[in-house]
Amino acid sequence: MIQMADIREWRTHDVVDTRGHRIGELEAIYVDTRTDQPAMAKVRVGLPTRHRLVFVPLDGATVGPGYVKVAHDKALVKQCPSTGSDDVLPAEDEEAVFRHYDLPYQPGANGERQLARR
Repeated sequence: MIQMADIREWRTHDVVDTRGHRIGELEAIYVDTRTDQPAMAKVRVGLPTRHRLVFVPLDGATVGPGYVKVAHDKALVKQCPSTGSDDVLPAEDEEAVFRHYDLPYQPGANGERQLARR
C-alpha cells in the first residue's frame, strides 16, 4: 500500500507503465475523499511547450527511486480526458476520468467530490 507520508516527495517523479515506458511527470496526487488514501495521480504528458494533464489510478502502483509505476498502459493513460493546467479537476469532470478506466464513480450523498488534491 502506498503511504500518505511519502506522496509529497513524488512530485516531478517520472510516471511509468507496467513495461517501464515513461508516461510523463507526476504533477499532483489526489486522494479518495471517503478514505483519504491516494487514488489518482495527475500526470503532465506531452512536450514541455505543448503539454496537458491527465489522471491515472494509483491502484496497484509501486514507487521506486525517482518513479511511480502504475498498473495502466501508457496508451490508455494518454487517452484519458485531459484537464486544464490550473491545478483543479472540475467536479463535473471527475466521472469521465473514472469512466475512462472502467472504475465505479461514487460521489458523496450530497454530491461531494470523490477526489481531493493533496
